[in-house]
Amino acid sequence: MGRCTGLVLCCLLLSGCLASIPEARGPQDVSMPEAYAAKYRPPSGAEEQWWRGFDDPALEGLVEKALAQNLDITAARARLERARAFLRAERGDRFPSLDLAGSIELESSSDGDVTSASAGAFALFDPDLSGRLSAEIQAAAAAASAAEYLVADQRRIIAASVALQFIELRRTGERLALLEQSTQLQEQTLRVVTLRYEAGLSANLDVRRAAADLSQTRAQRGLLELERARAAHSLAVLAGETPGETPMAGDTAPGIPSYGEGPPIGVPADLLRRRPDLLVSEARLIEAAAQIGIERSDLMPSLTIPGEVIAGDGTVDGLFSEVLLTVGAALDLPLFDGGRRRAEVDAAEAEAEARFSDYRQSILEVLAEVENALAAIEAYSDRNEDLAQTIEESEAAFNQSNALYREGLATLFDVLDSQRQLIASRESLIDSQAALASSIVRLFSAVGDSPELPSEDELPLD
Repeated sequence: MGRCTGLVLCCLLLSGCLASIPEARGPQDVSMPEAYAAKYRPPSGAEEQWWRGFDDPALEGLVEKALAQNLDITAARARLERARAFLRAERGDRFPSLDLAGSIELESSSDGDVTSASAGAFALFDPDLSGRLSAEIQAAAAAASAAEYLVADQRRIIAASVALQFIELRRTGERLALLEQSTQLQEQTLRVVTLRYEAGLSANLDVRRAAADLSQTRAQRGLLELERARAAHSLAVLAGETPGETPMAGDTAPGIPSYGEGPPIGVPADLLRRRPDLLVSEARLIEAAAQIGIERSDLMPSLTIPGEVIAGDGTVDGLFSEVLLTVGAALDLPLFDGGRRRAEVDAAEAEAEARFSDYRQSILEVLAEVENALAAIEAYSDRNEDLAQTIEESEAAFNQSNALYREGLATLFDVLDSQRQLIASRESLIDSQAALASSIVRLFSAVGDSPELPSEDELPLD
């Protein structure tokens, strides 16, 4: 007994040296640029929620409703609770387990009935000689942290998706309003051409050309209404509601939301702490490192300490007259497995290296998202200024050509051409304004300005 105890104590002392979990690679192993390459920076203020920078109550209401009711967020929260439950289960393995059992048997014979009974308590304790339990707890804690960040990432995605669909809803509404104006303008042109034809001043070909332009403009209505319906249905789904049953806020309100100011976008290094999906990848790097520790534990001795207390002498009356206490120790020393355990460690190390490469690739893609959004904002801002000037010139050209046509000094081709240019310029400006607003949404989604990002103190790391 003394030798066995000495062996167990020796193994316990060695376990601290044998069990090892490698340090996880992460942000400290990645170099980030000091600043973004794009020169543009959106105006920043004290506002913490970027969607409030559009100063549109309808948009704010839809985002808040979606963050409260979206089913993807609800599912992410349920998975977080599952991950936390698994973590509690892994932590529970560090404590001894205790089970109670009892039995009663009735035997009938010619000598009479004989009743026997016994009761026992069975305990098992794993002192974690190999370090496996510690590694499993660390892996479960990392998985729970990843689940926490996934909730924040879903909220980031949903907030941006709502804003983008809301902008599309407003864009199609503006295009339909413009379509009505364009239709009235072309109807007016058609009336003038018809009167000139009836007076013998124009050919029937002119009437047909003006009517064709009018029909082509009217043909856009169906597609625009379809796009608006799709945007409204998407908003309903994002808000956890049945599409078509609930009118969407902002469906009939005019104007594409214009951005004022919001939270600062920070510098590239901030992405590693602001972007939830990067934090998910970082947590999975920790989980991969812990998995290496789990596999390494199979190369080390493992120890379990079972114990039991059994009471009973075979009769009900003497149930506690005899008590047997047994305590033991079971030591498992891995000797030979054909290289299987070592291969599993190599596989875990390779997986950790692959996850680090994926992490670095994700960072590059996120940086590209931010740079693309900044470049798009600058480009669409310049484009809007040019289109505003184009519309001004197109209106003047149309008015002049229309006046000259009435005097017989210009052809209908000149009128229709200037009219098409005016309509196209107005359509382009609406689409460009929507693209600018969408680029701002994509920028804040890219920099990871996510609502309710958990702090390190709130994470379930062991």
